[in-house]
Amino acid sequence: MEFAAELQASLQEFVSSGVVEVRENGGRVAPFSGMTWEVRGAGEKPLLHLWSEQFNLTRRVLAITDHSEQRLALAVERFGKAKPERLEFIRREFERGAREVSREEFRSRLAQMLAEQFPDETLESLKVSPDLEHSLSGNYARGLLRRGSTYAAVLAVPDGESSDTADNSLTFALLWLRRVRQSNARGTIATLRIILPKNRSRIVAHRLAALEGSCPVELYERDPTLETLEKIEPRRAASLETWLVTHRESEALLDRARPALEEIISLAPQVITMHPVAQSREVWLRFHGLPFARWDDGRVFFGISDAREELSAGSRFALKRQVNDLEVHRHPLATDTRHSLYRAQAERWMESIVREGVTRVDAALDQRFVYTQVFANAGGEHGILDLLTVTRSGRLAIIELKASEHIHLPLQAADYWLRVRRHLENGEITRYGYFPGLELQPAPPLVYLVAPALRFHPSTDDLLNCLSPELEIVRVGVAESWRSGLRVVMRQ
Repeated sequence: MEFAAELQASLQEFVSSGVVEVRENGGRVAPFSGMTWEVRGAGEKPLLHLWSEQFNLTRRVLAITDHSEQRLALAVERFGKAKPERLEFIRREFERGAREVSREEFRSRLAQMLAEQFPDETLESLKVSPDLEHSLSGNYARGLLRRGSTYAAVLAVPDGESSDTADNSLTFALLWLRRVRQSNARGTIATLRIILPKNRSRIVAHRLAALEGSCPVELYERDPTLETLEKIEPRRAASLETWLVTHRESEALLDRARPALEEIISLAPQVITMHPVAQSREVWLRFHGLPFARWDDGRVFFGISDAREELSAGSRFALKRQVNDLEVHRHPLATDTRHSLYRAQAERWMESIVREGVTRVDAALDQRFVYTQVFANAGGEHGILDLLTVTRSGRLAIIELKASEHIHLPLQAADYWLRVRRHLENGEITRYGYFPGLELQPAPPLVYLVAPALRFHPSTDDLLNCLSPELEIVRVGVAESWRSGLRVVMRQ
């Protein structure tokens, strides 16, 4: 049997049953399902053509190097390349999802980009699988490059990931750096390289300013069209514009809304609070931190999930019934702790408690001045929801809150610290009406991380050790029963 006919028969037999994947040189992956193929030519080097909507490949086949129950491997030539390559058909027990396949394809392309960008370095490893033991997410590709006895740790964001995945990549890059430093006894980890999609480096570049300098960090953006890496200068890329909300403007907004909202507040005056939103010129009412009504230019609307029902004589009873439901289900001693009203927006609930008793976090804090939402949203970024306060001696203090385990807490706190410090240095905090009558110290702000004592993520200490010594952080652990009152059980 001539080789072309043998190849045709072998492929026909292998792909006729089961789930099959196509791999090239151990990297690029595509599911065979939905793919069309043909063998062309009758000589000793027939052409194999594979194609689908997402995949197109033509190779000259030199030989069948392996044909078993699980694998059909071919030695192939790519046009314009003299060195033989490997094309494999692999049988799997189940078909992998599109996202997993996409990440494998990204891994293969990234390996090629790293080889071209750093020709004097050897790629020791490159993975896209999660490592839960060391808190390493499968949303990222992690690798290690070697040049002599020195190494560079690499973390890259694959195609198609969310903006949050890119913005939070520094957390996992630092954890990956720690992991390779612990496991690699053969040499020095000299560099950490973070590779992000095009135009996605601003947040990471901004946060790099909060790190201590024991390991240089290199930042790159990947051009998906040219498949190249562009080195980014962090100071130029970190041009984040944030604006303080003028405190006097917020107070004026509260004064306008108060007459229309006083009757609702009187239904539960101990737990209903007013919160101005200067950007939209609205004032929201929250019940233990949960928004349930809003004032908008003289009109009042209410509703738990979407405050759209307008308050009128006919809807007043519905509003009272809603507040009654909140009193029953969003109460510290509620019997049904799985009810949606009890569980919703736990951090807002904690924030409302801390705001009313900030000296429980630290007796040195000044209860007269506790602000939330001091930043206006900038460039589509998420608003910063935690608290800004001050010590009695005039030193600014940031309180970052989490009601549950959150791996990004240290880096988010560092982000907030960088912004507040810049506004302090520019004199804008006093100029915008905050802390009236108080002279603020020029010292960088203190940072308090507040969470249930058992809910700090295991990686918190490792991440805190990566931050600049200038960033003074106090961890405050509260009892799990914090809804019934803030009780500090740990302060570090």
